Amino acid sequence: MKHYIGPNNPMHAQFNALAAYQACHFAYAFKDGVATLTLNRPERKNPLTFESYAELRDLFRALNSATDVKVIVLTGASGNFCSGGDVHEIIGPLTKMSMPELLEFTRMTGDLIKAMRLCPQPIVAAIDGICAGAGAMMALAADMRLGTAQAKTAFLFTRVGLAGADMGACALLPRLIGQGRASELLFTGRAMSAQEGLQWGFFNTLHEPAELLDKALALAAELAAGPTFAHGMTKTMLHQEWAMTLDQAIEAEAQAQAICMQTQDFTRAYEAFSSKQKPVFQGD
Repeated sequence: MKHYIGPNNPMHAQFNALAAYQACHFAYAFKDGVATLTLNRPERKNPLTFESYAELRDLFRALNSATDVKVIVLTGASGNFCSGGDVHEIIGPLTKMSMPELLEFTRMTGDLIKAMRLCPQPIVAAIDGICAGAGAMMALAADMRLGTAQAKTAFLFTRVGLAGADMGACALLPRLIGQGRASELLFTGRAMSAQEGLQWGFFNTLHEPAELLDKALALAAELAAGPTFAHGMTKTMLHQEWAMTLDQAIEAEAQAQAICMQTQDFTRAYEAFSSKQKPVFQGD
């Protein structure tokens, strides 16, 4: 599988500065600390290819070290989020691959989800229309999901003869919506409606399609203006504490909070409170 951010890429030496990143297989925009990634193959409902999988994985890995990107917005073009892996460009070729080649591919798709969970920036997914397969998994890997009434989310792996266990679905989805609901969606592959998603906790909020991206960008701007070092610590703890006992989690949070108390943003917040002003955080 190709690597799109590596020693031969001009961005390789600038992992701490990704504002000027030039994407090859999706649209990328940056403004005021917010990077917006738009899956943009609207004629096919924005499916993923081998190349876009690899580039997304590499970019999210690079974001782990980016100091200028504070928040990420992930969305799709023209009224759909993502229809999953392209039937002709991925599924067809997979039927002709050897086991080592298949495992290389499935590990790469899982590595994309790992990279999304491990990057410190909060990820806000703006989801309209079709959100299926690998697209549903990318939405699930985001930290917050904003949707529309037209959003249809389907973990449809069983519909193509595969297990519902794909890209971490059996770990992530039950934690978000519960074991029974997750089991139903993963066994049947049926689409979850937007209202179900809102009631079950998959979506944080629902909006009109024309307002969706603006709402996501507004949330991202609010987060980008906050204590971004502390946001990164929050995301790390949310991820790591799944594997901890309560005692371990409390101790880990004590250490995390002590580290945050050494930041300048903590001092800024106190000084602003003392002077009855709003703190201006700088992420250090």
